[in-house]
Amino acid sequence: MMLNLKKLQTMKKILVPIDFSKEAKYACKAAAAVAKKTNSEIILLHMLDIPTEAIDPLDSNNLKGGGQAIFFLKTIHKKFQKYKSLPFFEGLKVTESVKFHKTFDGVIAESKKNNVDLIVMGSQGATGLKEMLVGSNTEKVVRHSDIPVMVIKKNIENLEIKHLIFASEFGKDAKKTFQNVINFANIFKARVHLLYINTIHNFEPTKTSTLKLESFVSGFDIKNYTLNTYNDKTIEEGILNFGREMNADAIAINTHGRSGLSQLFNESISRELANHALRPIITFKI
Repeated sequence: MMLNLKKLQTMKKILVPIDFSKEAKYACKAAAAVAKKTNSEIILLHMLDIPTEAIDPLDSNNLKGGGQAIFFLKTIHKKFQKYKSLPFFEGLKVTESVKFHKTFDGVIAESKKNNVDLIVMGSQGATGLKEMLVGSNTEKVVRHSDIPVMVIKKNIENLEIKHLIFASEFGKDAKKTFQNVINFANIFKARVHLLYINTIHNFEPTKTSTLKLESFVSGFDIKNYTLNTYNDKTIEEGILNFGREMNADAIAINTHGRSGLSQLFNESISRELANHALRPIITFKI
């Protein structure tokens, strides 16, 4: 599927699903940093989990639960007001939305309804990339979203991306979304480090990898980049170790619609990278 290659260059709306947790606050702070660079509106979305008898079955946006329903909405509105007054939102247009869908369904529906350009989501737990994107609502959003998704796992006081790793096998499918990777990097004026991991299980001569990378990048209007082949025991350790050596600010990867992260490479990304991938992850659906 070919995405709109100019989408991120003309970013206007960023959707942030929130549950008022600290991880949601981390996501909001990162979204605000992007919004300030792109003059984008931020839409804060909360999925309200209330008894089904309080919802009109003919209209999921209408409540019929009387005082109980009003109490739910007033409570959420107060939480929204507190969130919208956070200092990093100053000067930005921030709107709120409450929906009564299942979390991942609602996020996808709202992103389409509002013609959103980027989704920013927080992730709980200390286990990271695999748990963050596999077997969770976040993974479902990543899998089904046609627009880029940024996943934030820790508090970043001032999000600046100067070095962005793009890890891939660099096949023809990856070319479909690489312009969006470039556009995202351009928001931050970041250098893109194209990264191919060479392991004993998928070994190829350096010359072969170099030619593949050179062929991949040809035809794209990109000047601030490096081409890198990195040898390691596993792909996940290679991405992690290269990221440390480069002191990279974020990692960009492709995902596939049917299986999310699991088909990123021929071998699955293991818990080793998942446990340590604290940098923001930006996914671009193939």
